[in-house]
Amino acid sequence: VEIYRHLAENVPRILCLGPSGCSSKEEQREEQREELACQLLLLAPLEWLLLGEDPAAGLPQLQENNQPSPLCGHVFKVGEPTYSCRDCAADPTCVLCMQCFLGSVHKDHRYRMTTSGGGGFCDCGDTEAWKKGPYCQKHTPTTNKDSEEVSKLLSSPLVNAAYYNYYCMLFNDEVHTYEQVIYTLQKAVNCSQKEAVSFATTVDRDGRKSVRYGDFQFCEQAKTVIVVIAADPLRVEVMHSSVVAHQCFALKALSWLGQIIQYSDGLRRILCQVGLEEGPEGVNSSLVDRLMLNDSKMWKGARNIYHQLLMNSLLMDFKYKKVFAIQFAKNYRRLQTDFMEDDHERVVSVTSLSVQLFTVPTMVSSLLRIRTQLLPRRAEYLQGRFQFDRYTAQQAFKFGRVQSLIGDLKYVLISRPSEWSVELREKFLEGLDAFLELLKCMQGMDPVVRQVGQHIEMEPEWEAAFTLQMKLTHIISMIQEWCSTDERVLIEAYRKCLSAVSQCHSGLPDGEQPISLSLAGHCVDTFMYQVSQDKVSIHLPVCRLLAGLHVLLSRTDVAARLPEQLPPPLLIELPLRCLVLCAQVLAGMWRRNGFSLINQIYYYHNVKCRVEMFDKDVIMLQAGASMMDPNHFLMIVLNRFELFHIFRFDLVQQNNTLIEEMLHLIITVIGERYVAGVGQVEPFDEVRREIIHQLSIRPMAHSELVKALPENGNKETGLERVIDSVASFKKPGVTGRGLYELRPEWNKHFNLYFYHYSRADQSKAEETQRKLRRQSGEDPALAPPVPPSLCPLFASLVNLLQCDVLLAVEGAVLQWAMEPRGGGWTESMLQRVLHLVGMALLEEQQQLENSNGEDDITFLYTAKITRHTSGSVLALLESLQNAPHLEVHKDMITWILKMVANIKTIRERSSSASTIRDKDKAERKRKAEMARLRREKIMAQMSEMQKHFINENKELFQQSLEELEASTSADAEHRCATIARTALRLTLRTS
Repeated sequence: VEIYRHLAENVPRILCLGPSGCSSKEEQREEQREELACQLLLLAPLEWLLLGEDPAAGLPQLQENNQPSPLCGHVFKVGEPTYSCRDCAADPTCVLCMQCFLGSVHKDHRYRMTTSGGGGFCDCGDTEAWKKGPYCQKHTPTTNKDSEEVSKLLSSPLVNAAYYNYYCMLFNDEVHTYEQVIYTLQKAVNCSQKEAVSFATTVDRDGRKSVRYGDFQFCEQAKTVIVVIAADPLRVEVMHSSVVAHQCFALKALSWLGQIIQYSDGLRRILCQVGLEEGPEGVNSSLVDRLMLNDSKMWKGARNIYHQLLMNSLLMDFKYKKVFAIQFAKNYRRLQTDFMEDDHERVVSVTSLSVQLFTVPTMVSSLLRIRTQLLPRRAEYLQGRFQFDRYTAQQAFKFGRVQSLIGDLKYVLISRPSEWSVELREKFLEGLDAFLELLKCMQGMDPVVRQVGQHIEMEPEWEAAFTLQMKLTHIISMIQEWCSTDERVLIEAYRKCLSAVSQCHSGLPDGEQPISLSLAGHCVDTFMYQVSQDKVSIHLPVCRLLAGLHVLLSRTDVAARLPEQLPPPLLIELPLRCLVLCAQVLAGMWRRNGFSLINQIYYYHNVKCRVEMFDKDVIMLQAGASMMDPNHFLMIVLNRFELFHIFRFDLVQQNNTLIEEMLHLIITVIGERYVAGVGQVEPFDEVRREIIHQLSIRPMAHSELVKALPENGNKETGLERVIDSVASFKKPGVTGRGLYELRPEWNKHFNLYFYHYSRADQSKAEETQRKLRRQSGEDPALAPPVPPSLCPLFASLVNLLQCDVLLAVEGAVLQWAMEPRGGGWTESMLQRVLHLVGMALLEEQQQLENSNGEDDITFLYTAKITRHTSGSVLALLESLQNAPHLEVHKDMITWILKMVANIKTIRERSSSASTIRDKDKAERKRKAEMARLRREKIMAQMSEMQKHFINENKELFQQSLEELEASTSADAEHRCATIARTALRLTLRTS
């Protein structure tokens, strides 16, 4: 009680005794006086009370018995370098400060250096953060003693002194600019520009600054002026000087606590226990809970100091860190809400501590069991589909705050569970429900309509949606990785995602006008929709998550046990619209929509977004095509590309670029199999193929390859595992840089229509590969490479190559190419058709080579293109082989005709072999029948001779029968047999 009375009386006398707006020298002298008086009159008594003796003697003695935490605990400043080991770090958030890094084994490993955004925490000494080498030389633990029970500190109300001076306190916000604050202060408190700049700088650094000191009326007047001048008022309060004094002392006391616990691990544990101990009020009554829940009410300086104290105490002890993490998770929703209403940066919010708590593997399962959801409720923040162009400034600001919190999901999902409990499954699926609510709000956001007539007047907002997409990319991938570790979770997640896709489709306004399409003897029912006239969106996260889960199902044996499925045309509809939009933009049909749409298409294909956007759309088309009739699939594709009438009525008034892109999409759907679950490949093969095609463009430096490859959640590309097997490193000369060159044996894997190539990349790669083949004397035809086999769930994709609709399309393009001056075709169009023909021939050749007999072969492409009509694909190719205007394609056509001849040879050889096998089988059967007849004839002769012998030797048999009657039945049987044999021998001798 005496110490509290002492502080209540002396704090206002020592701190905050006058205005701070004086000269800098006087202000410095005042600060020095306050520091000295604070140390002698305020902190020194606390040290005497704590130690029971002179601090000068007690602190060194206390330090001798200190067992410092093995955790470093260094808090990073903005711009400070951080180091992460790519070989040993558990995840990318595990970093070291420079001092610990230089004293650790990781300096000799592969490491990544970055600059901190401030507020981070050095993970040296955390055994869960490092696979090996968790300690540097400085923090290697020596002995471990059990923590002793500590006493509890008491608290009592603060005694307020009555003073009559006040401060006009200006607080920091992230809304106003420096110029606005400086202008307002010059008008309100009548200060110079230099003083106003000093005020503004201090407010930005510390979070608040007093701009006037005096009686209440004097300060209130300044406050009124500040509020009136600014259109958006600055935050300013009139505060009693004693309150300000006690607040300043509280900060000094927190800093002092942070220093004093460095002397003894026992003091640190005492502070942790007292801070987490619940008060008489019950829930959320501990000092730590009260600090967290009032975080948004504090100014920046106060937040920084108590955050630092939490890091130096609670986060330095594994036991109390876990308790603190649980409390943090229980209050997470309240902390989220406070952060959204706050205007300070995330780095000075208590929510920024999530990276220290949610990334610990042993804590994740415990935190997930707490009945809380990391995502905000839809009713609170997610209302329908996001419409960023209609958001007010306040709505946009709050949504930006939500995005920073979504990143906490990434921390929780970094550590996948090794074992699933019933409760963990339940909580994960609850979280997935909330996440799907977020994705449904993104589904179809920022839709566009083709501008006709005049150019769009104002560029629509597009960056907010893609910023959100980029933040969610790794989270979506991690959710799929979690699902892949448990069969029951995967099935349930797939069902939930199917339901979400169904709900998204039910909300679409189109589909009310059914139409029927017919082509090449096939009919399909669909509905009226045109990308060039109706709304279309590039954002389809729900469909893409379903595509990712579908691939995971393909890699397991549960797909056959999952009866629920949406109609395939429904699955492909929205991804197909998006791909058609990209094709139409490339064809120049959307020029009047401005740069906004062009930028969206760019990021859709960009390496930062394509894994969960473009790639997943392709997978969804592959999934739908594998479930439906290939002719129906292609007819729907033609209709959505608005090209159906061209091939239906043999018109040539078409957009050539659209046909090229449509053919390219078919090549992609059939040929892109380097995804584990689509093709029978591993992730290693996928990375290797990416590197092969990047180096097929030109030799590249290491940094260029890293930028061209997508990163996973751990910021790894997999480059180092693959690069040495496919490329050789050419060391730099005196000037220049080292480059990787593709090894010649990997050129055969080059695919001209690799789906991650831009048109420019494709052109450069084609030129490079043709040059290499000319130099090496190889066949210059850029034939498609041999593809990997498809997984069973996607096996029917190959039927697209031999379906009637595709044959009709191929025949139409080849027929157009017969006319040298015809404007209805392009060389790129013909090149794509030849590539498709080559893919089909390779598929048939593989089936022939891998089959055991004629019954196993279901792919009959050569039979279909060799129909004895003038319009057959093969006949057209033979006609085009020597066409002078197609000299550039002669090599490819020649290769195709050789492949056809080779396949015919294989079929004839297999047919001949089959004929020989049939003849051998028939011959063996004939000989077996002859042997059987011969045996029957001999047996008949033997039977006849036995009868003849018995008739001629009746006396002998009569005597034998009498003897048999006197013997046992067994002996009788034996003797009968003996007599029979004797008779048989005699008969044979006489014959």
